[in-house]
Amino acid sequence: MAVRRLAETQPESFAFSPDNHAWAEREIAKFPEGRQASAVIALLWRAQEQEGWITKPAIEQVAEMLSMPTIRVLEVATFYTMFHLEPVGAKAHVQVCGTTPCMLRGAGDIIQVCRRRIHAEPHHRSADGAFSWEEVECLGACVNAPMVQVFKDTYEDLTPESFEAVLDAFDRGEMPIPGPQNGRRHSVPINGLTSLTEIDYSDAAAKPMAASAEPAEAEAASVAEAEPELLAAAPEEGADDLQRISGVGPNLESLLNAMGIYTFAQIAAWTPQNIAWVDNRLKFKGRIDRDDWLGQARRFAAETSGK
Repeated sequence: MAVRRLAETQPESFAFSPDNHAWAEREIAKFPEGRQASAVIALLWRAQEQEGWITKPAIEQVAEMLSMPTIRVLEVATFYTMFHLEPVGAKAHVQVCGTTPCMLRGAGDIIQVCRRRIHAEPHHRSADGAFSWEEVECLGACVNAPMVQVFKDTYEDLTPESFEAVLDAFDRGEMPIPGPQNGRRHSVPINGLTSLTEIDYSDAAAKPMAASAEPAEAEAASVAEAEPELLAAAPEEGADDLQRISGVGPNLESLLNAMGIYTFAQIAAWTPQNIAWVDNRLKFKGRIDRDDWLGQARRFAAETSGK
């Protein structure tokens, strides 16, 4: 791994936003007394989400909150390539997997696109500051090589053309659908089954499968799509800052607004069927539940209403 150092130019200070500070306090409280240092990665990640990169003042602030020596927090920040130690592209920071499987499958061509479209060298931003890139160690989807990671999401089974399309979407302010870019689902064989093809799934063999499928079908029906309350335009008093919800950035906020979702109260009222409807249009299945959008939205809605 290359030597990783903090950027030479640093801001004077860092402070978590009120919401992020409250989140950090809750995260720290999850650990028993004397073990608060276990929250270091979570706090650094939230600092990066807030600022876009890890600054020296952020490291010092996290160290103070966790009663850790600053050097220990610095060790964590410089070890993991998920932490950006210098400013990155505002629209996308591309991490290209450069290990053997990806290189054998065309990662070199992906890197050439980065050199042409973003900057000739890694760890530099494009002229407009919108993009940056770097080569990293294995990103863990070797069967879907070549692949890149942009912030939290991975884009796999890339060709230079499909990677260009991903960059174009980010450039337009859109959120491209993560995962394989060649049409296959997850890591299943793109040309169909290559093993277990001799099994007879008909008649008696199919009955146990059919029986077990009935509960699954019933469960799927219970969360069928239902359109949530949508607004034709932002309320007269103005739209809520949906980016206060952890997991919602500028791109997701724009997508939500385009759908007619402008307020915390709208999100707080979602049913499982509403979540399924939104999930299928944002193409980020599971993110709403994973980041507890509803819980956060209810809290912010209560604050907004003065309760």
